[in-house]
Amino acid sequence: MALETIQAGWTSILPPVIAITLALISKEVYSSLFVGILSGMCVYCWHTGGNLLQAVGYVFDMMAAKIGENGYMIIFLVLLGSLVVVVTRSGGSAAYGQWAGRRIKTAQGAKLTTSALGLLVFVDDGFNCLTVGTVMRPIADKCGVSREKLAYILDATAAPVCIIAPISSWAVAVASEVEEAGGLNAFVQTIPYNLYAILTLLMVFFLSFTDFDFGPMARAEQNPGGGTDSAPAQPGESPKGRVIDLAAPIVTLIVCAILGMAYVGGYFEGVPFAQAIGAHPTAGLTLGTFAGLLAALGLYVPRRIMSVRQFMNGVIDGIKTMIPALTILILAWSLGGVCREMIGTGSFVSQFVRAIDLPFAFLPAIVFAVAAFLSFSTGTAWGTFGILLPIVSMLCAQDGGEVLIPSLGATLAGSVYGDHCSPISDTSILASTGAQCEHLRHVETQLPYATLVAGVCFVGYLAAGFTRNPWITLAVSSLLLFSCLGALMTLQKKAPFRRPCQQMK
Repeated sequence: MALETIQAGWTSILPPVIAITLALISKEVYSSLFVGILSGMCVYCWHTGGNLLQAVGYVFDMMAAKIGENGYMIIFLVLLGSLVVVVTRSGGSAAYGQWAGRRIKTAQGAKLTTSALGLLVFVDDGFNCLTVGTVMRPIADKCGVSREKLAYILDATAAPVCIIAPISSWAVAVASEVEEAGGLNAFVQTIPYNLYAILTLLMVFFLSFTDFDFGPMARAEQNPGGGTDSAPAQPGESPKGRVIDLAAPIVTLIVCAILGMAYVGGYFEGVPFAQAIGAHPTAGLTLGTFAGLLAALGLYVPRRIMSVRQFMNGVIDGIKTMIPALTILILAWSLGGVCREMIGTGSFVSQFVRAIDLPFAFLPAIVFAVAAFLSFSTGTAWGTFGILLPIVSMLCAQDGGEVLIPSLGATLAGSVYGDHCSPISDTSILASTGAQCEHLRHVETQLPYATLVAGVCFVGYLAAGFTRNPWITLAVSSLLLFSCLGALMTLQKKAPFRRPCQQMK
C-alpha cells in the first residue's frame, strides 16, 4: 500500500479498542478483528475525505500487503503443520508418549518438562510455541494437564526467554533500535531490568512445581480436557512408529533452522553469528522446517511406515490444520498495519508519553505502562518497542542518562506483557495453536497470571527509577511476586498436590 500516514489523534486508538472489546464480549475473534480493521480504515477515510467503499477496498489492500510481507512466516507455518501431521501419522508421537509416560508420572513432571523445553528453544518465539506444543501435548493430555495450562506455559516461556537471550532474532531486532545507546551491548545491560520476562519464567516454574493455580486457570485445571483440537484426528497412524520417528525430524528441524538463519543472514560470509540469525529469521526457519520434512520422508518411506502418497496426503492435511491460525494472523497483521502505517496510533501514544512532565525517576514505570497498553492494543511486541525505544533513547539523551537502561528494559518488558496477553498477538495465537486450545480460553485463563506479574513489575520499575541498581530492583520484585503468590495460596487454603498421570489406553 502506498497511502500517506496521517495523525488521527485520539481516534487512532479506536480500532484496537474496538477489536479487543468485541473479541472479549463476543468470544469470536475473526469478525472482531475484521471490524477493527474496517473501523481503522473508516477513521482514515474520515480524516482524508474518503468514503465507505474506499475504506472497504483499503481493508483488502492491507490484507494483501501483509500476506506479501509475511510470506515466509506463512510458508513456515504450513510446512510446520505438515511436519506435525506426518510425524503423528508415523506413530512417532505415540511412541514418544509411551516412552515419556514411563518416566513422567505426574502432572507436575509434565509441566516442568514443558517449561524446561521452552527454555531450550530460545531462537524464535513462534517456533518455540509450535515445536514444544507438538512434543508435549500428548504427555500433558495423558497427565491431566489442561490445554489452557499447556498454552500458558508455552506462551510464558516463548517471548520471555527470547527477549533475554543474547542470541535470538529478538536480540538483534532490539539492538538495531538502540544503536545510539550501545546496540547489542545496551541490550545485554537491559536483561536484568527486563522484569516481566524474568519474573514470568520464575512464576511458570513455581506454578509447575507446586501445582498451584488460581482464577479461571484453577477451574480449567480441575476439569482438564476443556481444550479443543483445531486439528482433526489423524487417521491411519502407523503401529510401527518409534521414538526416533519423532526425534529425528524435530532435531533436524532445530539444527537446520539455526544453520538456515545463519546462512540466510550471511554468517558464512563473515557476518557475526548473533547478527546473522536475526537478519531474516523466518527464512531460516522455513529452510529448517523443510529439512525436517525431508528427514521425515527419508526415514518413513524406505521403512514402509507410509507410502509417498500417504506422506503427501499428510502434508496437505497439515496445511489445512494451519488455516484457522493463519486467518487470525493475517487479520492481526492487518490491524497492526492500520494502526502503525495509516492512522498513527503509535505516534499518538508516544506524544502522550513525551507530554507527561514527571521526574525522570518515574520514567521506567511510565514507559512500562505505555508499552504494555500499546502492545496489548496492537498485538505486537516488535512493533511496540520499534516505536518506543528510539523515543525513550531521545527522552534520556540529555538529562535522563541514569535511567536510560532501566527505561529501555521497561520498554521491552511492557512490550512483552502486552504481546503476551493480547488476543490479537501472533505469539498468543501460536501458543493456542501449539496446545490446540481454544484461543480466547487461552487469553482468558492467562490474563490474571500475566497481569499479576505486570503489577509487580510496575512496582519494581518505581524502585528501579530511584535505586538505579538492577540487582536490588530484581530482588525486590522477586520477593514481592513470591509474597503475592504465597498470599494467594493462603487465601485459597489450597495445599500443593501432585496429580498422577492417567493410565494410557
